[in-house]
Amino acid sequence: MLKMNIIRHGKTYGNSKGRYIGTTDEPLLPEEAEALRQYTLEEMEQVFASPLMRCVQTAKILFPRKDPCLISEFSECDFGKFENKNYQELRNNPDYQKWLDSGGGLIFPGGESMVEFQERCLAGLEVVVAMAYEKDWKKIALIVHEGTIMTILGTYGFPPKDYFEWHVNNGEGYQVRFSAEAFYRGSRELVVDNKIVRSKK
Repeated sequence: MLKMNIIRHGKTYGNSKGRYIGTTDEPLLPEEAEALRQYTLEEMEQVFASPLMRCVQTAKILFPRKDPCLISEFSECDFGKFENKNYQELRNNPDYQKWLDSGGGLIFPGGESMVEFQERCLAGLEVVVAMAYEKDWKKIALIVHEGTIMTILGTYGFPPKDYFEWHVNNGEGYQVRFSAEAFYRGSRELVVDNKIVRSKK
């Protein structure tokens, strides 16, 4: 069995303001980086991360003995014209209202569609699982974005939940287990054992 910890990056300035932070390559807030250093997680054989700064920084803080392997497919969604704006700034935008009315089904104006984003994230997961299967790793971690987590678990998580039910706070995530071989051969159920919350040293 492969144990995989899927963890959302720490908080950035845009996160603290409720903004849509997708392609914007923000660093962690200094106080958040310091807070993450006060917590500890079980060591992993390999750590994977989105290439965006906030994920790379989080990975290096949480797993200082590992150099993260960067998976471009795990990057957050491109929010297009909504990028780096929050609800208050967008509420009078007719395109934003149309997007809300669609339940998030429309393409972000100038950005990605949810289908494109989710297909990309799942393709990244296939790359990771293939590597884990080849190397016979038993414990790995993904340091990624909330949308990436919701995509992976909304698709393969067990017990099943809707996409938005897999919401997770910054610096927290889920511990799942599954057979890498079975996944590689098409049986793609990730059993969710625990929610990962910050625990002090």
